[in-house]
Amino acid sequence: MENIKIIHTNDLHSHFENFPKIERFIKQERQSSEHGEFFLFDIGDAMDRAHPLSEATDGRANIDWMNLQHYDGATIGNNEGLGNDYQHLSHLYDDANFSVILGNLYDKKTEEIANFAQQYKTITTKAGTKIGVIGFTAPYILTYPLLGWDIRFMQDEMPKVLTKLRDENCDVVVLLSHLGVSMDRMIANKYPEIDVIIGSHTHHLFKNGEMDNGVLLAAAGKYGQHIGTIELQLNKNKVISKQAFTTETASLPSEANDDDWIQKKYDQGEQILDQKKIAKLPYTMTKDINGEHPVIEEGLNAIQKFTDADAGVLSSGLFLTDLKAGIVTAKDLHNMLPHAIHVMKTTMTGNNVWRMVMEMEKNRPFLRRHLQKGMGFRGKIFGELVYRGITIDKKRNVYINGHELEMNKEYKLALLDHYMFVPFFPTIEIVGENEIMYPDFLRNVFAEYLREKYPI
Repeated sequence: MENIKIIHTNDLHSHFENFPKIERFIKQERQSSEHGEFFLFDIGDAMDRAHPLSEATDGRANIDWMNLQHYDGATIGNNEGLGNDYQHLSHLYDDANFSVILGNLYDKKTEEIANFAQQYKTITTKAGTKIGVIGFTAPYILTYPLLGWDIRFMQDEMPKVLTKLRDENCDVVVLLSHLGVSMDRMIANKYPEIDVIIGSHTHHLFKNGEMDNGVLLAAAGKYGQHIGTIELQLNKNKVISKQAFTTETASLPSEANDDDWIQKKYDQGEQILDQKKIAKLPYTMTKDINGEHPVIEEGLNAIQKFTDADAGVLSSGLFLTDLKAGIVTAKDLHNMLPHAIHVMKTTMTGNNVWRMVMEMEKNRPFLRRHLQKGMGFRGKIFGELVYRGITIDKKRNVYINGHELEMNKEYKLALLDHYMFVPFFPTIEIVGENEIMYPDFLRNVFAEYLREKYPI
């Protein structure tokens, strides 16, 4: 008989406040498995640039912490894949002491698997059991190509990698899936030869696993609030039992220096960012859209200039803090705009501009206090929609820079990719010619605008 224990994390999103407890848990579980097999995997979105240390180090601080835990493998999530430009992602794992397992991200130029990854990994236990580990990440087909990557569908790549594992006579197959719970269930029903699917991306939590078509599904929620455990029992290299459960991180004991460690990581990131001086403001810019100098107006200036657009739209909930008069640093901009959101240039005809504006007006009262989550947003509420160059009269006629819309004329609009991904303005995705301005985030575009307009 052979016992295998797998500990897994997913969607940590740089929630360093849970890392000390997770670290001790991993160490204790590894020690308790001294006479069995122990493996540790992460299922993506370990980093999130919303944390100042991840932003300041381009995610390297996250890799440093993972190295200390001695992970056996990890796959990537969209925060690693789309939160870094091509060069940063290509070198994010240069110093990693673990394997990045990723079967569906290719380099557009070389047409090979991404340079930092391997398509699969095989591990042979002391008892001779051969474990095949595969990984897939969510295929954001609109955005990965903008960064120089060819992202492929799991449906096309899975049969290839499973064939390779069969050719290598793997006894056990484990999938690291940053695809979401619906895809995991579909995979379980289509590929029963997979023994375990460790899931993520949709932040779902399976407290005691889920068995689908004989495949064990495991998932540990989000932010390191839970840690996953999988136990396999084998006889003659064949799985005879499998179970999964999670441990709530809050239930684990704290230690005296935990808070100091957590604060130090935050302060370290802020200190690095604070050294990067951006601009010198003559007055305070307030997040209050009705204040004397609302920062959203300069934000609209920035995106309109960046896209060379006729008009623009931003929402007030994006701006989390004021910008004080005097020197503005990268720390100030990160605190104000921590979002993983990009500027987008949208081209559409006047009749579609009218429909988009009507969608915005219809949803305005709801969005004003809507608790927005996901799609790159790292604030609290969506907020008030603010137009630049767009006005509406009582008869619902729309004007662009004072001129009534010409229904067949094309207009260029400065928007955000966030507005295409949320469900409130379908016209943008359905008929807009959308150019997402990768790789810079909104805060980077705003920084360049301020640097030029308010030089130090």
